[in-house]
Amino acid sequence: MLLKLYNQNNNPRDLEEVVNILKDGGIIIYPTDTMYGIGCHGLKERAIERICQIKGIDPRKNNLSIICYDLSSISEYAKVSNNIFKLMKRNLPGPFTFILNGTTRLPKIFRNRKEVGIRMPDNNIIREIARLLDAPIMTTTLPLEDHDDIGYATNPELMEERFGDLVDLVIDGGMGGVELSTVVDCTDGEPEIVRQGKGILDEG
Repeated sequence: MLLKLYNQNNNPRDLEEVVNILKDGGIIIYPTDTMYGIGCHGLKERAIERICQIKGIDPRKNNLSIICYDLSSISEYAKVSNNIFKLMKRNLPGPFTFILNGTTRLPKIFRNRKEVGIRMPDNNIIREIARLLDAPIMTTTLPLEDHDDIGYATNPELMEERFGDLVDLVIDGGMGGVELSTVVDCTDGEPEIVRQGKGILDEG
């Protein structure tokens, strides 16, 4: 199913439909400020396991990431020191993934790794969904092969054609980007860029 959403002034019923799909353990594809992502309710372990199967990743060996609506909700799910909080405040919302030590609020599937990736994309659609859900959204990149047409990563209609049988909903938020987020490891207290992507980190 393909649903057209906009940066603002969306029909509340459309947003409610997305939230209900996530609450029911469904999987969605949605726009971010980098590439389109695939995700689910971040506290529903079975839905997270389903995404890991689709992606062919082992959650015990791969860091998992969540989208949070704002900085205060981040501190529920990750341990944030004062200097890292200030760093995130300068750079979020934005095209970054901050790797932090997780808290016990996260499901067991996250605690296997102890760390969690935190995203707060500069995209009103997915942040508004996270706000209405009142929970984090587990997020990862689309399950694409190296030889895939770039359209599958940028064009929501093609995504629906390709992944429609695997997910419950594809959100059409316009054409997507092709750059990844910049990954900043903060687990040791000092930020270290481990993947330079779209975001240029402002360290103040």
